[in-house]
Amino acid sequence: MDEPLGTLHRDPDGRRVLRYERHLAHPREKVWRAITDSGHLRARLPCDVVGERRAGARLTLPFWPEVVAAHGERIGEDTATTGEVRVWDPPAVFEWTWDVDVLRWELVPTAGGTLLTFTTWIGDPDLPPADPAAGWHDCLHRLAALLDGHPGGPTAEAEIARVEERYARLAAIP
Repeated sequence: MDEPLGTLHRDPDGRRVLRYERHLAHPREKVWRAITDSGHLRARLPCDVVGERRAGARLTLPFWPEVVAAHGERIGEDTATTGEVRVWDPPAVFEWTWDVDVLRWELVPTAGGTLLTFTTWIGDPDLPPADPAAGWHDCLHRLAALLDGHPGGPTAEAEIARVEERYARLAAIP
């Protein structure tokens, strides 16, 4: 997972924000399917995204059974969370909430494929940003592998820990 690190900052409202850019050598429509279609989500997200794809639609986000089996102590008794589609503009923008977080996927066609910009606003003020930063870094790594035709299994915890350490070394966010 040697991709460039995302950036960590605060927005004008004081919310902590993670932002990543990835250049993907695939057409925007293929990337769009990979970030919106449930059939592709298992390869890169810990949960499914169930619900109508339109602005204002409610979502249910059930964790995959293998994620519950491996991380049940972190997930707790609720094996599903909720969200809402905020922006649905195929194949350019998909923005939705996941519990208290906001996730925004933006796709811009380029000469060599697609520029993916992923931004998430961390809703839990007590959550150390290195944890979600490493998780989303891994998600984007696995998305690229899926698009390249090399979907893999879960990333080793030691690999995630190394990426988390890289994010922890970034300048502290006040």
